[in-house]
Amino acid sequence: MTGHNELKIVGSLAMGRDDQNLLSDKRITLLEKIGDCGSITQAAKAVGLSYKGAWDAVDAMNGMFGEPLVITMTGGKGGGGTQLSATGIRLVDVYRALRREQKRFLEAASAGIQDFDNIYQMIRRLSVKTSARNQFFGKVSAIKLGPVNVEVELTLTGGDKIHSVITHDGLSDLDLKVGSEAWALVKASWIILAMPDVADKVSARNRLTGRIERIVPGNVNAEVVMRLEGGNTVSVVITNDSIGNLGLKEGVVVCAVFKASSVIMGVSS
Repeated sequence: MTGHNELKIVGSLAMGRDDQNLLSDKRITLLEKIGDCGSITQAAKAVGLSYKGAWDAVDAMNGMFGEPLVITMTGGKGGGGTQLSATGIRLVDVYRALRREQKRFLEAASAGIQDFDNIYQMIRRLSVKTSARNQFFGKVSAIKLGPVNVEVELTLTGGDKIHSVITHDGLSDLDLKVGSEAWALVKASWIILAMPDVADKVSARNRLTGRIERIVPGNVNAEVVMRLEGGNTVSVVITNDSIGNLGLKEGVVVCAVFKASSVIMGVSS
């Protein structure tokens, strides 16, 4: 039995083209009832709206999407009435599918919360997953099994590749296979910047070439943001002295160098 003091996570859902024109649960329910009843009057009663309120909502919804969601039928054998357009039917179906997935997510999240200590731990875990400055999304393109560790190659959108060394248990826990979608997380302080002619002479497995987009100086360190040839950006934290010694400035081509063991792999749950 569920205790009265257990915490629940609840959420709302709205869908529309902008923040001012949104379809909420109540309006979606009105559309559903119109589809079921074929009558604005009956649909209005079913959702607790006045006849005028229902028509005002219908007029507003018809103006949101550039084409009507509700259409009026006049005359004919059935004596006229209202019905959903093909767009209106699809919209209701999509909204209900999203609502079902949202409900499943919220129920799963609620089941994991027993007390405030657990909430704190959950927040900490989420923070760990998102604290790395560099978060790259891609697909696993190769897996090399070794006696102790596994090397995973991740091809990013744009074609750049990142290599990570993880344990066999990590491979199993993440259920990684060739073709799997995954994240590669790399802290900005774990990356070394080098000029292209020097980068090829270091042993680090990952060498990503790009052009410096901006430099944000600090009191001691600076953040260098470079854009890779494939379009992704890499953030690196180095000292201000290194900026001067390397002659770094916007537009200069450099290499981001880091070890495969510095790459944390993750997947979306």
